[in-house]
Amino acid sequence: MLEKAEGAAAPDKVKVEFDNFEHGFPEGFGPGWWGTLAYWIGIAFATFQLYVAAFNYLPSQVVRGVHVGFLVLLTFGLIANFTAKSNAGRALGWVIGGAGFFCGLYQWIFYADLIARDGDPTRLDLVVGTVLAVLIFEGTRRLMGAALPLMCGACLLYWFFGQYLPSPLNHRGYDFDQIVTHLSFGTEGFYGVPIYVSATYIFLFILFGSFLERAGMIQLFTDVSLGLFGRTRGGPAKVAVFASGMMGTISGSGVANVVTVGQFTIPLMIRFGYRRAFAAGVEATASMGGQIMPPVMGAVAFIMAETLGVQYSEIVKAAAIPAILYFASAFWMVHLEAGKHGLVGMKRSEIPSAWRALVTRWYLVLPLAALVYMLFEGFTPLYAGSMGLALTVTLILGTAITMGASSMVIRIIFWVGLALVVAALSRDGLQIVPVASVVVGLIVITAFVRGGFKALRECRDALAESAKSAITVGMACAIVGVIIGMMSQTGVGTIFGSWVIGLGEKSLFLALIMTMLLSILLGTGIPTIPTYIITAALAAPALAKLGVPLIASHMFAFYYGIMADLSPPVALAALAAAPIAKENPDKIGWEAMRIALAGYVIPFIFVYSPALMLQAGDPMAAKLGFYGAVALATVKALVAIALFGMVAIGFLFTRLTLVERLVALGAAFCLLGDFAFSDTAGFVLSAALVLWQWRQRPPAPVEAV
Repeated sequence: MLEKAEGAAAPDKVKVEFDNFEHGFPEGFGPGWWGTLAYWIGIAFATFQLYVAAFNYLPSQVVRGVHVGFLVLLTFGLIANFTAKSNAGRALGWVIGGAGFFCGLYQWIFYADLIARDGDPTRLDLVVGTVLAVLIFEGTRRLMGAALPLMCGACLLYWFFGQYLPSPLNHRGYDFDQIVTHLSFGTEGFYGVPIYVSATYIFLFILFGSFLERAGMIQLFTDVSLGLFGRTRGGPAKVAVFASGMMGTISGSGVANVVTVGQFTIPLMIRFGYRRAFAAGVEATASMGGQIMPPVMGAVAFIMAETLGVQYSEIVKAAAIPAILYFASAFWMVHLEAGKHGLVGMKRSEIPSAWRALVTRWYLVLPLAALVYMLFEGFTPLYAGSMGLALTVTLILGTAITMGASSMVIRIIFWVGLALVVAALSRDGLQIVPVASVVVGLIVITAFVRGGFKALRECRDALAESAKSAITVGMACAIVGVIIGMMSQTGVGTIFGSWVIGLGEKSLFLALIMTMLLSILLGTGIPTIPTYIITAALAAPALAKLGVPLIASHMFAFYYGIMADLSPPVALAALAAAPIAKENPDKIGWEAMRIALAGYVIPFIFVYSPALMLQAGDPMAAKLGFYGAVALATVKALVAIALFGMVAIGFLFTRLTLVERLVALGAAFCLLGDFAFSDTAGFVLSAALVLWQWRQRPPAPVEAV
């Protein structure tokens, strides 16, 4: 994971164990040839996904079916590899997974027949559909525990027996074949929008992040973070926030960030005086923010773009300012905590040079820069991700080829020549076939240079690891198809929507509170993806009808799905950080909630001030213009989160009294409020409090002459 930073004393790697595989599988693929089998099936899975991303000749239904088949196969196979006590148990796991793979492959083998008999399933169709449902439920239970399957199972029971409930909760009733057909065939159940996004964008960007990690991007982020902030007050915690934020640009998994970046940052923070619970809470808060940090963000962002029918770049632009505010808030919290307890930074000898790290490894930023450029130029995420991945592979292979060159001139000639070859092949536009041809050529050359096989093994391992990493996300996307299918066929979502609208007609604030609580309660013990999908389906359309911009309403549900992973009693991110910090998960969860206080507030700010998300409809736009409204909303949000930080930590220039905390809290709520002179009152109270605190600061120590 994280290598030892230059000159920094990195701690020994901590072994992290979980009750299930929701946070990822252990290292490797299992014992003996069973592990080899899983490894090569993972490569086959990744190769299929690369083919789909590059050429996309197969029908969408076939792609979704094969994708789900691979997910079920690897789910049962890997779980058997890691948990079975004998070869017979492992064989049984692979046989069950093979049955799931056939269910997915069924969509390809009988593709034309399934279209022809749509709505009139055969007995074999019903058998295959039922087996697929059982395997997805059981596979998800083994991966993530019982919470999500129980929730989806309750929806399935309502689907079967809801006609016996009293009005308005009842529906007209559906036969077994109608439900199975809707669930296991077509695009409204298991093969709905979430699995489509998993089979296209999500897998590709997981692969992109995996290759960037193997190219050395995590080490670059760590070295730059250490160089920039290591020597400042409370530097180790600031390094954790900045490194996790940067990591979030290429990895959308918050818990994965905790167990990678946290292996280095949590022990470092503890060593420099931060309390164990606070150190782990900082890492959990910063890592979960990776899901809202552009350009890659989390899997939810791709699902959101597909659901809303907007370009992914629109989601990225809307998320940018709130994401920066989220990390600025976490940075501010650790700065105040360090000041409160007199924590110092690291010694110069313990940290690497940020400038030297950038000068020596600047080229690693190129794939990310190219990805951002293409997304904002209107290219599809699939195309942009494919090109970014191709550029990353080119860097890895090109570096291996030129590693043995004795002269810098030879290296420059190689890279310039490679650029000219790509330019010549792409005179009619950057097409995937010429780019793939260049990559294949580099693979052949790499095989014949010293150390080339090591680079090729790294690339091969990245393919297998990406398939393994995609399992949990993919299975979550598959099982929530039960909820999507049930709601689309029964229309039950309109009942909850009418409740939200009825509440919102009296008070939008109460409707937002109801949506927030729904997201956090649903997110107790289940991943962010199903939490968002359920809440967005139930509440987001109702919020949009109340005048909240559509992207803002969906992002509102997204944010609180993330906050659920920081909120006790479950707090999945805190559970991931607990073994590393050797601290109670509940203590970590409460600290994470305090550090992430702004994350609970920012969604309310962008609902009432859509300019914060670069959306139209801000009430101040008529007076200040669009960009004036953006500037005002940003400044108000910055001051508000600064005040909330002072309230949460109890420090600015010196420790705050209870009265000072209450004044800070009142000023923050004034800035969030929407009444006469609320902004004026908030800014005046803030300025008065800062001036008062500055006057109360202790005198600077006098240095001896």
